[in-house]
Amino acid sequence: MENIRAYNPWGGSDIALGYRRDFYMTKITPYIGNSLVKVLTGQRRTGKSYILRQIAMELIHKGIAPENILFINAEFSAFNFLQTHEDLEKLIQEYRKELSPQGKFFLFIDEVQNITGWERSVNSLSQDFTTPCEIFISGSNSTMLSGELATHLSGRYVQFEILPFSYREWCDVHQKEQGFDSYEEYLHDGGLPELIHLNDDEVRRHYMSSLKDTILLRDIISRYSIRDPKLLEDLFVYTVNNATKLTTPNNIVKFYKGKGKKVNYETVASYLAYMTETYIIHKTERYNIQGKETIAGNCKYYINDLSFYNYLYRGFSFGAGYELENLVYLELRRAGYKVYVGTIQGAHTDEQSEVDFVAINGDKKIYVQASYETSDPKTLEREYSSLELIQDHYPKFVVTLDKFQRPNRNGIVHVLAPEFHKVLERI
Repeated sequence: MENIRAYNPWGGSDIALGYRRDFYMTKITPYIGNSLVKVLTGQRRTGKSYILRQIAMELIHKGIAPENILFINAEFSAFNFLQTHEDLEKLIQEYRKELSPQGKFFLFIDEVQNITGWERSVNSLSQDFTTPCEIFISGSNSTMLSGELATHLSGRYVQFEILPFSYREWCDVHQKEQGFDSYEEYLHDGGLPELIHLNDDEVRRHYMSSLKDTILLRDIISRYSIRDPKLLEDLFVYTVNNATKLTTPNNIVKFYKGKGKKVNYETVASYLAYMTETYIIHKTERYNIQGKETIAGNCKYYINDLSFYNYLYRGFSFGAGYELENLVYLELRRAGYKVYVGTIQGAHTDEQSEVDFVAINGDKKIYVQASYETSDPKTLEREYSSLELIQDHYPKFVVTLDKFQRPNRNGIVHVLAPEFHKVLERI
């Protein structure tokens, strides 16, 4: 136990807690105290580890003895001996023998997917009424987690997706007032927590390059035995620089063939799926607003944080308007919405109009257009006209970085981008 003592609250070392993510703590705290396994998912380096530590410290502040908490980070070299679920169970037995926790103990496992067969141990521990155990786990691969959780823990877990800092969190960390100036900074910076400690752009570029390499190499190339790592990285670059644009694997295959590179549909589709599984990009399907159904074919991809673009690929033709659209997408996802790209048939034409986002959360539905600014009359008309085609009475918004508030138009609300998160809170 000595080699892991420093990583646990009973070990005598100060445990780094980082910036307190109250947004997520508020969501997770109501589930503490029951047998549901709490699962934190999301891209690497978005703060899952810190949130797990914050939960552990919250338990101690509420009276739980430090000895009743076992914290495991399966990424740290100190835990390299944890290769399988049998190793995990041996460690737990040793911990209980040495620390003698009284009553329920709390198990935290960070990056649980690194332990082969982890789901067997988690399932057994969560259901063993003779030894009460409450479990919190995190992971960076959606498919591995969802498949194993659905198979072994169906109905007995609750999942939380952890995204990079929101605009509000970013302002809080940087001690900046919310407004257009800070929003522009956030737009051209990014929300990954580690960036707040890196003030030099060159250092930030190195960090982002290292993070990108780690995700591609450890979470995709090694796990799926990728045969063409160069194509995988090229696809990531392509996706970053074509975020917010409708595309298909076939379109990408044609793009590469035009450049003389031989690729096939199956490989491209698989590599895109692997990237979405690691949360580094998000796939957004089209939604027929009139038919209320998803549409196969074209889709859009959004990047999990603009820092990949800002520090690795700036200079490509992305554009501030597309950056804003990406941020609006992330804000909707952060608010718990399932997000689609909307299409709607014109009233007097066979052409379809696009609505940037159809966002659905239970019985709530909203429509959102995102545009950098609407000072040009053609842009203004384009952003509002698509929403005006929608005949239902769900809320409709146009989010922009205009410096002035436009009046409502046919029930459509103009929202200044720095205020969008507040609008979502009120729905």
